[in-house]
Amino acid sequence: METTTSQKNILGLQLPTDPRWVDLASISLEDILTDHAWCEQKAATSCISLVQRYSEKERLVADLSPIVTEEWGHFRLVLAELQKRGLRLGRQRKDQYVNKLLEFQKKTGTEEERFLDRLLVFALIEARSCERFKRLSEGLKDDYLRLFYRRFMESEAGHYHLFIELAETYVDKDIVRGRWKEWLDYEAQVIASLEVRGDRIH
Repeated sequence: METTTSQKNILGLQLPTDPRWVDLASISLEDILTDHAWCEQKAATSCISLVQRYSEKERLVADLSPIVTEEWGHFRLVLAELQKRGLRLGRQRKDQYVNKLLEFQKKTGTEEERFLDRLLVFALIEARSCERFKRLSEGLKDDYLRLFYRRFMESEAGHYHLFIELAETYVDKDIVRGRWKEWLDYEAQVIASLEVRGDRIH
């Protein structure tokens, strides 16, 4: 799966983040770090759920097990950053973006189709997270936080690739690519429909 670093089509995404988002995030650091922390926690638990559900798929189990550790480590890093700045970890909020994506996920059809969608929704969340972290790494005024988010951007890009590779391991590549295109088109509609808020990663 090819990727590009252009702002217009980073990681295949059809619609870039509104530039106003970084400015809003910069004045809501406690909120954005809180939301980021919970995103990392949810990523860890979601990988655990995939391992539990598809324990017979050896490569999936082998590849996702270390991601659980990595994502939980990311949660701890963001938590430490909050504490260092004298900020508090707020409550977890409803993620409108993810909930909208889940509406598109196949609930019926074959087991393969449902399995593929589970992997692709994770790939898409990681891709959008990567794009948002890139925005933060370039647009924040805080030098330390720019580097902080550069590292997260690089990690999320790797995770995006992994979910696509896992999908192509178990499902025909042409099917994966066709469905991925549908997901990208749908995700652009979701992004366009959501309010631009600086207190959310997505």
